[in-house]
Amino acid sequence: MPYEALPLSTRVPVLSWANHDLGPEESRMARNVAQLPFVFKHVALMPDVHLGKGALVGSVIATKDALIPAAVGVDIGCGMAALQTPYSANQLEGKLKRIRLDIEAAIPVGFQENKEVAKDAQNWQQWDDFKQLHAGVQDQYKKASRQMGSLGGGNHFLEVCLDSEDKVWLMLHSGSRGIGNLLAQCHINSAKNLARLAGSSLPDPDLAYFVKNTPEFAAYWHDLCWAQDYARRNREVMMARFKKIIEKQLAGGKPFKPKLLVNCHHNYAEEESHYGESVFVTRKGAVRARETDYGIIPGSMGAKSFIVKGKGNAESYCSCSHGAGRLLSRTKAKNTFSLDDLIQQTAGVECRKDEGIIDEIPGAYKPIEQVMANQADLVEIVATLKQVICVKG
Repeated sequence: MPYEALPLSTRVPVLSWANHDLGPEESRMARNVAQLPFVFKHVALMPDVHLGKGALVGSVIATKDALIPAAVGVDIGCGMAALQTPYSANQLEGKLKRIRLDIEAAIPVGFQENKEVAKDAQNWQQWDDFKQLHAGVQDQYKKASRQMGSLGGGNHFLEVCLDSEDKVWLMLHSGSRGIGNLLAQCHINSAKNLARLAGSSLPDPDLAYFVKNTPEFAAYWHDLCWAQDYARRNREVMMARFKKIIEKQLAGGKPFKPKLLVNCHHNYAEEESHYGESVFVTRKGAVRARETDYGIIPGSMGAKSFIVKGKGNAESYCSCSHGAGRLLSRTKAKNTFSLDDLIQQTAGVECRKDEGIIDEIPGAYKPIEQVMANQADLVEIVATLKQVICVKG
């Protein structure tokens, strides 16, 4: 689907790949961002766009010499990892529940953390930079160390999937855990305080920003890059444990080399070149999709997911969606669906089936097939996956 330029009368255009009109609150958010003086060329909205804080989830914002901490969000570096195994569906027969229980025993979920710091977490070189992080997180070193290799809650998950050829894939979704959240909050508050002191007239307080070549910008950029690296390493640590469980259950512990391995952020900022200029690109619920990039676009816990390769679409700032996108808020989902609905919508998936995850029911998300159809000009599909095991945060 080609993009549509939205009729919002803003300083820079807003290009949308969604197949629906924005609601009043969504339009207001898009307009607020597109009016900011440092936003570059245009704002790009992905097919899964929906309400966020300050900026829409599913928005790609290129900026000149400025960054908006709340637009990056509080789960800095949240993203996906997936790998293709050499195993086939028939090797999973009779083992699904055992594998799920092994995953839940090996990888802490929700508010849990590792009892001890894992060896592969201890060896991470960026721990040396911890003392240079914001003063507000300096008491969090032990917790951040124990949380590396843990999933978190909400929409984070680990899944065993099958592709269209019945090959087994491993997939997970997680970010920078408590340390990323706390760093984000520290810098969002700092940006808001600066805006108040400067008397800035922002359309939304959550669009407070830092300007390049200031101490505040330098501090945020340092901490942002650190948290993004933490998130990527966190996914690597979990995936290594996940892989060992599958090797134990399907191959007697014999290790395998992944046929394809993907690890990508979808809540982050990066310095890139677009339209011949150096800009900061904030992807708030979006994945980088250059021609050389592989990405992961998951559906809900009862729907298909997709491994994709980017097409390098310039108008999207070489980006694509990060998932199906929510159709209902968590509260509305809980009020709309019952436990019976959850059981019905996750039929055939080995997973928890209790009221604690009704807010993650497939019916709370947009149809992933429609989202994929809307971005045929952004990515090509490499593999189509369907989960057979799902462990939620």
